Amino acid sequence: MKLEESFYAGKDPVKVAKALLGKFIFTRIRGKVTAGMIVETEAYSYRERASHAYRGKTKRNRVMFGAGGVSYVYLCYGIHHLFNVVTNDAGIADAVLIRALEPKIGEDLMLKRMKTKKLTRITSGPGKLTKALGINIKHNGKPLWEDELWIEEGLPISKKKIKASARIGIDYAGSDALLPWRFTIEGNVWVSKP
Repeated sequence: MKLEESFYAGKDPVKVAKALLGKFIFTRIRGKVTAGMIVETEAYSYRERASHAYRGKTKRNRVMFGAGGVSYVYLCYGIHHLFNVVTNDAGIADAVLIRALEPKIGEDLMLKRMKTKKLTRITSGPGKLTKALGINIKHNGKPLWEDELWIEEGLPISKKKIKASARIGIDYAGSDALLPWRFTIEGNVWVSKP
């Protein structure tokens, strides 16, 4: 069952980042479906320096300023597409970066997209998972309850299994880099390695 808009709207990104663990991301591209279970997330609030929205609205981040429940996809280092879930209400530019997935459906297609024969760790990072699922910049701004890119209920994750730590690769954010807003499912082998 697809998550409804109310799952994302009016919600703090930290709360949504935790709640997304265990949910399933699906893509349907040219009629072919792939999916994976979310095992790692990072929360970003417009109030802190690590957020793309910290300095205000730009052409790149304008999707973040809309209502929660749409995708924010951007190109990182000119190479990797990164997939974020916009949260909260319109005007409050919060988002959750999806950092890692455990493949569940369409593994053969994921392997083909990744140009490898080994399933090991093909979705254990934010740039890897988008390539494996076929997500790119054309998915930016898409509502997450339609038929090309969506998120569904998945497996319940016990609060005891959710591990919080500092986010990765944001040293430029000063003291905000220390916020424990990276969430992982403890012991899951698909979690990215810092």
